[in-house]
Amino acid sequence: MGLHEGLSGTSDGTGPIVKSIASGDISVTRTYSERSALDAAAIPRAEAFGVTVQLRGFDSQRLWRGGELVYEGGRPKASLAITDLRDQWRCHQLSPFDNVRFDIPFARLRAFAEEVGRSEYVALSCFGGRIDPVMHGLAQALLPSLDNPEEANPLFLEQINLAMLAHLSQTYGGLHFPADKKGTLAPWQERLATEFLAAHFNKPFSTGDLASRCELSRSYFNKAFKESFGRTPSKWLTEYRVARVKELLLQDLSIAEVAIDCGFADQSHMTRVFTGLTGETPARFRRKNRPFGLGSDPLGV
Repeated sequence: MGLHEGLSGTSDGTGPIVKSIASGDISVTRTYSERSALDAAAIPRAEAFGVTVQLRGFDSQRLWRGGELVYEGGRPKASLAITDLRDQWRCHQLSPFDNVRFDIPFARLRAFAEEVGRSEYVALSCFGGRIDPVMHGLAQALLPSLDNPEEANPLFLEQINLAMLAHLSQTYGGLHFPADKKGTLAPWQERLATEFLAAHFNKPFSTGDLASRCELSRSYFNKAFKESFGRTPSKWLTEYRVARVKELLLQDLSIAEVAIDCGFADQSHMTRVFTGLTGETPARFRRKNRPFGLGSDPLGV
């Protein structure tokens, strides 16, 4: 596991202090300043989620996404923001602040899901301002490593990453980890079921056939699947399809082509399902996201 670190600030001492450390492909950056006004700063774009935790409350900030002002105001201590870093973000801090941002590659989040036997499509919900004591605690636990990166223990950093990924994927990514394993699918059945569903997300198939592959009756399979994943196979598949639709809407395909590629009967069928799950039409999602990679709700970072 690679370990990298950095410390930066402006030479005249007027800019924020920036401390960073990376464990594997996840980087952690602490940025703070006691000044009441700083120049607006661009956040580097990446194929990743940015998860920002406020170590202290701040009074005033302006936030732009793709050139559009999307938030102005303050955030309390321990508040969390999740952003899609494919978007172009620019932040202007107008009061003292102190935050920690985790940059988590999309591929790392999905690899984690597979490692824990959850091979479903995983993406974090983007939002800003929610209080999250767990992420606040994990960010605080990393402060000594950020202050003295040469003394950081790689194993400790890895364990923090795993705890963070488990919390985020379950709380904001929809993964379900049953507390009581009674009545759930066995690990090999979970793996077989999700791999089968993902492989057949745009093809007709029989749930009875899938249950047989898992050596279960159809009724017991449906019940055990829901106990394992917190949703029925049909609901799991719908969410997976909609996630795939979101990806394809950012590419050069017509909405009708996206519908067929994702296993819907036609564009109107996909629109009904997509709108029911996300609250907006595929066309609106594309308009909001495609020109600048613009994300969903206004956030505080």
